[in-house]
Amino acid sequence: MFLRTSLLSIALCAGAFAQAADIEIPYQKFTLDNGLTVIVHEDHKAPIVAVNIWYHVGSKNEKPGKTGFAHLFEHLMFGGSENFHGRYIDAMEQVGATDLNGTTNNDRTNYFEDVPTSALDYTLWLESDRMGHLLGSFDEKTLTLQRGVVQNEKRQGENQPYSVAFRLITENTYPAGHPYSWTVIGSMDDLNAASMNDVKEWFKTYYGPSNAVLALAGDIDLQTAKEKVAKYFGDIPAGPPIGKHEAWIAKMSGTHRGTVQDRVPQARIYKVWNIPQFGAADADYLDLVSDCLSQGKVSRLYKRLVYDDQIATDVQASVRENEIGGQFVISATARPGQDLAKVEKEVDEEVARFLEGGPEARELERVKTQYAARFIRGVDRIGGFGGKSDVLARGEAFLGDPGAYKAQLQRVENASVQDLKSAARRWLSDGVYILEVHPYPSYKTSTVSADRSKMPDTGTPPELKLPKLERATLSNGLQVILAERHEIPVVDFGLQLDAGYAADQFASPGTASLTAALLDGGTAKRSALQINEEAALLGAQLRASSGLDSSTVSLSALKSNLDRSLELYADVILHPAFPETDFRRQQKQQIAAIQREKVTPQSMGMRVFPALLYGAGHAYGNPLTGSGTEASVGKLTRDDLVKFHETWFKPNHATLIVVGDTTLAEVTPKLEKLFDGWKRGDVPAKNIGAVEYRPKPVVYLLDKPGAVQSIILAGEIAPPRNNPDEVGIETMNNILGGNFGARINMNLREDKHWSYGASSRLISARGQRPFYVIAPVQTDKTKESLVEIDKELRGILGAKPPTAEELAKVQANETLSLPGSRETMAEVANSIETLVEYGLPDDYYEKYAGRVRALQVADIEAIAKRVVRPDNLTWVIVGDRAKIEAGVRELNLGELKFLDADGKPI
Repeated sequence: MFLRTSLLSIALCAGAFAQAADIEIPYQKFTLDNGLTVIVHEDHKAPIVAVNIWYHVGSKNEKPGKTGFAHLFEHLMFGGSENFHGRYIDAMEQVGATDLNGTTNNDRTNYFEDVPTSALDYTLWLESDRMGHLLGSFDEKTLTLQRGVVQNEKRQGENQPYSVAFRLITENTYPAGHPYSWTVIGSMDDLNAASMNDVKEWFKTYYGPSNAVLALAGDIDLQTAKEKVAKYFGDIPAGPPIGKHEAWIAKMSGTHRGTVQDRVPQARIYKVWNIPQFGAADADYLDLVSDCLSQGKVSRLYKRLVYDDQIATDVQASVRENEIGGQFVISATARPGQDLAKVEKEVDEEVARFLEGGPEARELERVKTQYAARFIRGVDRIGGFGGKSDVLARGEAFLGDPGAYKAQLQRVENASVQDLKSAARRWLSDGVYILEVHPYPSYKTSTVSADRSKMPDTGTPPELKLPKLERATLSNGLQVILAERHEIPVVDFGLQLDAGYAADQFASPGTASLTAALLDGGTAKRSALQINEEAALLGAQLRASSGLDSSTVSLSALKSNLDRSLELYADVILHPAFPETDFRRQQKQQIAAIQREKVTPQSMGMRVFPALLYGAGHAYGNPLTGSGTEASVGKLTRDDLVKFHETWFKPNHATLIVVGDTTLAEVTPKLEKLFDGWKRGDVPAKNIGAVEYRPKPVVYLLDKPGAVQSIILAGEIAPPRNNPDEVGIETMNNILGGNFGARINMNLREDKHWSYGASSRLISARGQRPFYVIAPVQTDKTKESLVEIDKELRGILGAKPPTAEELAKVQANETLSLPGSRETMAEVANSIETLVEYGLPDDYYEKYAGRVRALQVADIEAIAKRVVRPDNLTWVIVGDRAKIEAGVRELNLGELKFLDADGKPI
């Protein structure tokens, strides 16, 4: 009985395809001189003609920030043209048009209507008028009207159950920048931003005859078509050359899951794979695979999930055939009370079963017959979706062949069990996006509400809690400071050494940074890879870094592996080998970093700034990035790093800060043993002596041709970090430019909108330190921004003195944020490092809040007059000299000089 049934199904399938093959859609094609491709199909069964025009433009031709244009324009073209003032739908309906519509998708925009033969001239006149004579009819009223219509269409779509899934699938299955990574309808913001110029440019680019296909099907012959199309369309300019996308299959790998809630009664799961494009063999095979899985009650997924197990109310598998890449989508909706995880499990099992065995012969013949039957019924019509004109236009637009449907029918007819199985394995075995949509719960609000007439009092602010500092000194002079923290079984160590970029004055600029970068590059006992692997196995974190005044070697160790982690830490500190191969690699990386700094606007300024402030021979005169120069780093040798280590790594000029789950009694003997062989010694005295203020302002300009922003630096020398007025200086700076809400940022960003962010900063240092304003501003506002910065600096000295309100705001921020700023072990360690590096007393932070609260407006005014010196500034501007030089000169802020990226005069 089975054999007889199978033979019958095969015979039925063959019959269906024989009928499909017999349904020829004969056509003739010609092209006007302006590039319009015309396809003509004669079908005189009824006195009507299908007019179907495809513009080869869809949402994939848009750009991020300009989405929704294709769909918006579809609507605009229904609004009338230069020679027809009215709505196209009204015009077509009054002549008896049927199957009348316009649509947009990722790849094309089409307009179609079936009209009585007697109305063909009327229809072609209208279609050609909006192709060639549209722009003159545009006005803001029309744009605003149709934009509103599209936005309401968007709202209507988003108001439908499960609609959120379409946006999330689009955004998560294609990489950023892929032409399919945004929805056809676009974003609300982009639609709001669409201007008249944007819309006109879009039309001029994409709606010319050379980018269009006109299909005429029905009661018409070739000669009539040629005469009428030439008459109405022949004088329309072709349009510009257009770049076209080739196939771009964004094949995914692995599994990417997402979950979202929606106001729906049932949970639903989507599984999406990216697959080949329309016209590819695998796309046709996968279309048949989707039918095997879900078309009809006997399909695999429907029969199991809906019919037999009854855990789902619906399940669908489908293929989205787009021009440059497709998608295979399975969706299943869980029956109320059923677990979505169980639904997914059964879907996965059925897909896996198909991947393993492919379709059964009878199953394959069934879906082939259904495919042929759909095609046969579709081409019963001459127009509309799936009609003859649509089939011909699609083949021409996407594949350059109106008869491409024949190859698809032939491919489907010849498809084998192995074809479907292989295609499914190639595309459905990996790279899936899974989205779960769950019902949004029914939440309720409380009947009790807070008093909204006034804000609650903040109460008494908590006091800063810092662990007690304990101290010890090892026999070699190494100072140890411990802050016990027993909340987690971790101990952090930070060895602070008297080195840093300032030590480069005794070496070559960039030596300190390169030494720190290579410290864990190998020892006498371990290679760099062994150090890295051993740290990973211990769960330890080991790193070294260099700052302006000091270098630091840090270790974070699990308490359970403390001894072995400390042994590794000590080996790296005491016995770095600086292997030649690793040295050369790191040297090249540092030179490459310098080259990047010299073309990065902010780094360009920070590289030349210190030498201008401090002059030659000062420890702080090298680039503030610490990287050195190409020449200085290029001439370094491995021996220079060895010498730097030998010179500056002295225990009696270092402090080891320990924070975490240990005690002084426990850790000191371990440290004494590990660092026993580390010998004392002297280190050179860095020149961080006082420098004089610049007698008058000087402006330095670094040219960066084509820059769309100028980087403005305006700086001077301020007192060292450890000075009696430090709390007041920080508070004054936070009023001027240290905080987001400070004057400079509020002026240039919030008020003028010339900058993303502008500020004034104090770089901590043991000697006199840089105090500067930094402002990246748009190029055409460089001059104006210089005026505003100068005005703010002078204003705080008198014209616009600090106010009580400003002081209170900063005092609150500085004191109330203090307790939360020492939450983690790393934050506690950083605060201790600050005490050590700048010689501050142990109770500095305990007394800090009281000192801030004690400040008066008069104190801030006096401090501003001592620290802010507009007449002693060094200005550095990095920008397009051709565009900004004239404006800078006009201001006469100071003598104007020009530097190259290395800080050399031009």
